[in-house]
Amino acid sequence: MDALSATFAALADPTRRSILAQLAKGEATVNELAEPHAMSLPSVSRHLKVLEKAGLVSKSRAAQWRPCRLEVAPLEGVDEWMAPYRAFFESRFDRLEEQLKTMVAEREDRSTHPTEPMAHGNPIEKSAAKSPAKRRAGKEDTEKTLQSRRK
Repeated sequence: MDALSATFAALADPTRRSILAQLAKGEATVNELAEPHAMSLPSVSRHLKVLEKAGLVSKSRAAQWRPCRLEVAPLEGVDEWMAPYRAFFESRFDRLEEQLKTMVAEREDRSTHPTEPMAHGNPIEKSAAKSPAKRRAGKEDTEKTLQSRRK
């Protein structure tokens, strides 16, 4: 398995991501890393082995303690791999932002300079608020028109 795949596989588990977040604050022992998780020390150790195998964590020896440390090189590799995708999405977000600004400006312009007076509300709302009888009558008129054209 290549390094990038190993890194993504290690990051796929939420417990391992949580462990990395803890280690981003500084070195910690296995016991300290296990505290916030409802799991046994052997389970945390298995997660740490996956992180070590991916190169994301290293252990050192200080007397009887084996503090763990975050290794950033694999994360830098992920960041490099993601750079073109980030640029792609940032350009799309920039275009979206411009479109939204244009739409807001147009809406503000319409609200301050209406093209036709609306004495009785929005004409679209009025047509949608027709009674069922009026809608049926309109539908019947349309059907009659279609029938007369067929003849």
